[in-house]
Amino acid sequence: MESPSSHRTERISEALREELSELIEYEMLDPRVDGVVVIDVQISPDKRHAHVLLGFTDESTDTKEAVKALEHALPFLKRQLAKRMNLFRMPEIRFQADISAELGSKLDHLMRRIRRGRPKDA
Repeated sequence: MESPSSHRTERISEALREELSELIEYEMLDPRVDGVVVIDVQISPDKRHAHVLLGFTDESTDTKEAVKALEHALPFLKRQLAKRMNLFRMPEIRFQADISAELGSKLDHLMRRIRRGRPKDA
C-alpha cells in the first residue's frame, strides 16, 4: 500500500508537469523553447528538488539552447508556479533533455547499417 506521502509527491509532480507544460507552451515567448514538452517531473522525497525531463517535438530544436533558455527563464517560471500552486516551498527545478528518443533513432540507424553489412542467408 502506498503511503500518503508518496501519493502527495505524485500529485505535486503531476501538477508541476501540467503547469510547466502550459507555461512553456503558451506563456514563454522565447523561440528556443518552441517544440519543448514536459515529459515527466520527478520530485525528491523531501520535496526540495524537482527534476524536469523534457522532450522535443521538433527534431531541429537545439536541445542545449532550449535547456539554457528554460534555465534563464527559471525565475519567471518559479514566480508563475508559486502563484498557481499552493505549496509551502517551491522545489528547486532542474531541467534535463530526454536523450532516449535521440539515442533510439541513432541505435536504429546503427542496427540497419549492421544488417546491411551482413551476408544474406543462402
